[in-house]
Amino acid sequence: MTLTISNISKTYPNGVQALKNVTLTIPNGMYGLLGPNGAGKSTLMRMLATLQEPDPSPAGQPGSGILLFASGGSSASARTIDVLKEKDEVRKTLGYLPQEFGVYPKAKAEDLLDHFAILKGFSNRKSRQEVVDALLKKTNLWHVRRQRLGGYSGGMRQRFGVAVALLGSPKLLIVDEPTAGLDPAERVRFLNLLSELGESSVVLLSTHIVEDVSELCSRMAIINKGEILLETQPLTAIRDLRGKIWRLIIDRSSLSRIESNHRVISTKLFAGQTVVRVFSPENPGNGFEVAEPDLEDVYFATMAGHISSRPGQMI
Repeated sequence: MTLTISNISKTYPNGVQALKNVTLTIPNGMYGLLGPNGAGKSTLMRMLATLQEPDPSPAGQPGSGILLFASGGSSASARTIDVLKEKDEVRKTLGYLPQEFGVYPKAKAEDLLDHFAILKGFSNRKSRQEVVDALLKKTNLWHVRRQRLGGYSGGMRQRFGVAVALLGSPKLLIVDEPTAGLDPAERVRFLNLLSELGESSVVLLSTHIVEDVSELCSRMAIINKGEILLETQPLTAIRDLRGKIWRLIIDRSSLSRIESNHRVISTKLFAGQTVVRVFSPENPGNGFEVAEPDLEDVYFATMAGHISSRPGQMI
């Protein structure tokens, strides 16, 4: 399964341009879409989930589109689905966990999941019960299946949302900001579940949390103000930053001077002092020491414009 997005744009009636000629190819496995709040991530997710339309292509410009290529056991069984024109076909193979979703607080998890299974087309009661039971076990909700959803924790509700999204064994799973608000233990359990799903499907993870992408995704894109700034493999991007990230512990009063003389990408407090990380292809001197880069450095360097739109290229 491969998802191809070509020249997609979206401008809302209030004039906000949420997406600007977005082009991506998303292969099978876990793929991270990383960006700050308001970057355009949720708009793109809604389009892929067939809930929103992109702008029409301007005359004389390359055509826009979203294609889902599903390969079968042979070339004869392979086919391409036009996400914008064949919405019903897309929905047959789609699982979607939006950033915010409602549940009936008085409903029991088992009963509500059974209801969604009916809506998904599971008409046979016995086979439907088998599917519901299997999903409750897969998402580690079996022991609380008879509890009301209103009493679920945030992580439990997220796992219930995954159970709903997995009905029908989708080959394309879209999850939008899935770990926001989860406590550390729930977040680990949720990420472990997503990693299992990525072994057999395209799982598109939209988030502003760098650690989620770092721990899960073999490919990623960074988006800001509706534009794709970088598309790369996390490990490759980190490797390309080696020798270019430097750190220095300073007093807070010295920060403005450092910012004037160096390309600061991030600052953090540590034991009451400020740790500054700067981007520089050469030793900046002044007491800086070279630092081992991580994906957070890739993210901040890209957002600051120090990494070009071509993967691995510095500017």
